[in-house]
This record gives sequence, C-alpha cells and structure tokens, in this order.
Amino acid sequence: MLKLLLDEHISPEVASGLRRRSRTFAVHAMAEWGSGNFLGRDDAACLREAADQGLTLVTYDRRTIPPLLKAWAEEGRPHGGVIFVDEKTISPADIGGLVWALARLAKEAGNWDWTNRVSFLRR
Repeated sequence: MLKLLLDEHISPEVASGLRRRSRTFAVHAMAEWGSGNFLGRDDAACLREAADQGLTLVTYDRRTIPPLLKAWAEEGRPHGGVIFVDEKTISPADIGGLVWALARLAKEAGNWDWTNRVSFLRR
C-alpha cells in the first residue's frame, strides 16, 4: 500500500488535501512527521527512517536524492520508494495539481509494493 512522506519543500497543504479526499490516505508532511524532528536533517536519515516506516518519499529534489539512491542500490540497501516531481510539470505552488496527481497515482498504483521503486509523477 502506498504511504507517502512529503519532503520539506512540499507544502503541508498537500497532505491536508489528500486527507480530505480520503480519510484513509496515509500521508505525512515532513513538518509534522516525527514531531518535526526530521526537518533540516540529511536526506539519508530521512530516507532511512521513511523506509523503516514503509513510507515513499515525494520530492522535487533531483539533485541530491538520485546519487543517494544509486549509492544505496550499490550497497544493496533498500528504501521505501521515491516519487519525483518535476517543477516544470507541476509547480510547487500548484497545491491542487499536486494533490490531484498524487491522488490519481494512489488510485492507479496504491497497491503496488513501493520498496525500491522510483517513479516520476505526471500530470
């Protein structure tokens, strides 16, 4: 089942919007996840804890996350999955568009095993 962790650059309003669409939708904004203890932490710590909790990271960060995923793959270290969003496709300011796209993805692929899966969110 797809359970999401929104990175700290994604508005908590996206999590709220997804929860409004479905009360059973498991989604956490970084600011509220772990009582906010992961804000500002390095990517590896967040990705490791997300994997431990079975959460798939949603992020716009295509600069630092891909090299981390590559290193983890080479080490045989699993992660809970990553969904990349391209700001040219869905602007970080487009809360409704992001909610809509994530809700559609959850409907289409929510039952997949997201362990080690990497996906690119589309409109």
